[in-house]
Amino acid sequence: METIDAFRHPQALFLLLLPAALLLWTWNRAGRAVVLPFDHSPVGSGAWTRFFLRLFESTPSLLLGVACVLLAGPQAWEAPRSKRVLTNIQFCVDVSGSMTAKFGDGDRYDASMKAINQFLDYRTGDAFGLTFFGNSVLHWVPVTTDVSAFRCAPPFMHPRNLPGWFGGTEIAKALNECRKVLLEREEGDRMIILVTDGYSSDLGGGNDEVIARELSKANIVVYTVHIAEGAIPDPVVRIASLTGGEAFKPEDTDGLARVFQRIDKMQKTRMEKSQAEAADRLWPWCLAGLGLVAVTLFALFGLRYTPW
Repeated sequence: METIDAFRHPQALFLLLLPAALLLWTWNRAGRAVVLPFDHSPVGSGAWTRFFLRLFESTPSLLLGVACVLLAGPQAWEAPRSKRVLTNIQFCVDVSGSMTAKFGDGDRYDASMKAINQFLDYRTGDAFGLTFFGNSVLHWVPVTTDVSAFRCAPPFMHPRNLPGWFGGTEIAKALNECRKVLLEREEGDRMIILVTDGYSSDLGGGNDEVIARELSKANIVVYTVHIAEGAIPDPVVRIASLTGGEAFKPEDTDGLARVFQRIDKMQKTRMEKSQAEAADRLWPWCLAGLGLVAVTLFALFGLRYTPW
């Protein structure tokens, strides 16, 4: 029988005095001796017979004791379980005009969205959001574990389909808006994956460090994928570094896929132990009660005192 660590209603254990008293009475009362005349027959003491009869007569008292324990609500502490910590991942994708430049078999935008959709398969169980930005910011998909909207996004937000006033690059504004979205998520870790191909003027004058401090304060890690020729702009590298992330520069579509795989490995799923809880442990006592019922029924077929 399992170890019992606690009882939900320990005061009910006082009821065990009743079956204890019945057991004491069963084993100490006078026997039901009936004298029968037998000619030329040795008569034994019947000590073993009396022992087994009283043993089986004790089963109702034991059943009552099991019922008292069940009323007390036996409990045991469960072992702490490992729980997967949700990661809230906000994709921040540049849709400026330069994202239509050739990259692999398509353009930069198409390659980026394809890599993002592949990344979703690596991170099953996380929550994802999708933000597009240029000179303006558009939150296309709210942070959710249902990623079906990501699959439909590419044709609608392709830079060729956007108005001209949307076509600049303001990374600071986009990161600020993504930070606000992630702050609304109280549960889990927070991460931004910034996909861009340009330099942002609103990160100059030390504004990059200001943005990085605000993101760090909100426990948001930024990974940057710079999908363009030339060196990665220093402000973007600085933001990724100060928040605990990294900046990458894929040379081709295969390199882009490897970048997202590396981000997945760097930002591994985190597990945490949940607090142990007391759970009811009734089934061992129920089995014991059923066993006593079976023994009682068996005894009624002959191992009992007769009424005469």
